[in-house]
Amino acid sequence: MLLLALRIGFIAGLRSMTAPALVSWGAALGAIPLEGSFLAFLAHPVTPWFLTLLALGELVVDKLPQTPSRLLLLPFLVRLVVGGVCGGIVGGVGGVFIGGALAGIIGAGLGSFGGAAFRERMSEKVKMDLPGAVLEDLVAVGGALLVVLALG
Repeated sequence: MLLLALRIGFIAGLRSMTAPALVSWGAALGAIPLEGSFLAFLAHPVTPWFLTLLALGELVVDKLPQTPSRLLLLPFLVRLVVGGVCGGIVGGVGGVFIGGALAGIIGAGLGSFGGAAFRERMSEKVKMDLPGAVLEDLVAVGGALLVVLALG
């Protein structure tokens, strides 16, 4: 469970809204039990749709040249918090909420720095940013989907 929590945190480091959107889908579809917890709202039928819209918006905004770096303090802190919450949820499925939260925070840090370094190297090689950004999108969405499917 801790490895899955680390992975969902890594996803949050790549795309901060993809991880909660997929976790919410997992909860709404019954793969992630949240009933009775303070995070039960993630399982509400409307929540995954709302978070999916935010995640899709992030995928678009991420490609804009004026979008700030994920490594600036506020975007980085948001990714750590989101990674911690999503990691805690995933870890909680196996009874290790705190361990999952810590793994999620570590994963979010790794995803933030690793994703930024990957994208920078890709854009230097191909002389444009879009291919690296799209590859990151695919890893984030596909990776989050795999984590949620592993829980179901």
